Amino acid sequence: MVPVFKENDAYILGVTLHEARDRVTDKRLEEMVYDTAKKALDAVGLNRRDLDHVTIAACDELDGRSISSMLLAAPSGAYLKDEIKATDSGLTGLCLEATRIRSGRFHLGLLVSWNKSSIAPFEDVMRMRCEPFYTRPIGLNMSITDGLFAGAMRGADEAKASQVAASYGQAAARNPRGVARTPAGADAIAASPYVSTPLREGHRPPVTDGAIAMVVVSGKWLNDNPGKTPMARLSGIGWSLESYQLGAERLSSMSGLKTAYSNAMADAGLSGAADLDVIEIEAQTAYHDIATREALAIPADQIVSPSGGPFAQNPYFCAGLVSAAEAVLQVAGKAGPVQAGQVKTAAAIGFHGFAHQGTVAAIFQEVPA
Repeated sequence: MVPVFKENDAYILGVTLHEARDRVTDKRLEEMVYDTAKKALDAVGLNRRDLDHVTIAACDELDGRSISSMLLAAPSGAYLKDEIKATDSGLTGLCLEATRIRSGRFHLGLLVSWNKSSIAPFEDVMRMRCEPFYTRPIGLNMSITDGLFAGAMRGADEAKASQVAASYGQAAARNPRGVARTPAGADAIAASPYVSTPLREGHRPPVTDGAIAMVVVSGKWLNDNPGKTPMARLSGIGWSLESYQLGAERLSSMSGLKTAYSNAMADAGLSGAADLDVIEIEAQTAYHDIATREALAIPADQIVSPSGGPFAQNPYFCAGLVSAAEAVLQVAGKAGPVQAGQVKTAAAIGFHGFAHQGTVAAIFQEVPA
């Protein structure tokens, strides 16, 4: 029997991750992007001419290029194609791609995101995102705002954060798609220097270079191409943006996370964390993991970030989309050594901006054979 897919639903046909490295020194950024985009299409037996659109997600400042899409749209496969760009995060790019597919106007797209974190001074870029008259002169940056976020959390002490970071490191060491590192123990993490009290260096993953490409198709395209089998269905997606101001309520409430997650779950027709087999969290610090579990009332026995999250690889701008790729691989049963058994439904949660200002949640479900 030929499966019949709902025409305007979005499906992930293929996922390709660039080899994770601390620094990619043998390729220009354009080469990284081109290689990743081409491998994604090759892996599903398609070529660039088949595409009807391309969605890219990138940051001009972190790319070190003015209007970086002028140089990188073509390597992404967008030459003479309908192309659009998201600038908040790689996972925001997935939101944009999903809305394009669901509109019914597009059916075969390539979503490409990247961050060669080694080519731009990360904290200098983040400091320039502060407003220019007060917070920029005092030197506010990502490390300080993450420290403020950690300090605003009630009941999240340093010892617990060190244990969480150690667990992430152990999971990351098992992930063949991560940067090979010897995981640090909780004691070593607790002894690492402070970055912004109570946040220690060991509580956060190092940034790395990386890129990701996803081939996303509509149900109509699948019905017209019965020889192609999707890895997962993107059944739900939600996003939210909180206030720029870093008051106590803004830092501790996690209201944006709750909104994005509840919208994604409702979109997927699910009621709570018990309906999920795996949750991948873009934990840019151990405190992000602790706060996410608490805010969403995730059960203690829930499987969370078996990939190691950003502690495996952390191309900062697209780290949330990497988490989505890991969720897709779990649903497809192709996560390798970090596969969490039979996974029918997986969620990916990503953050962007100062102290989790923006949140995106995506739900992926198994496609029955």
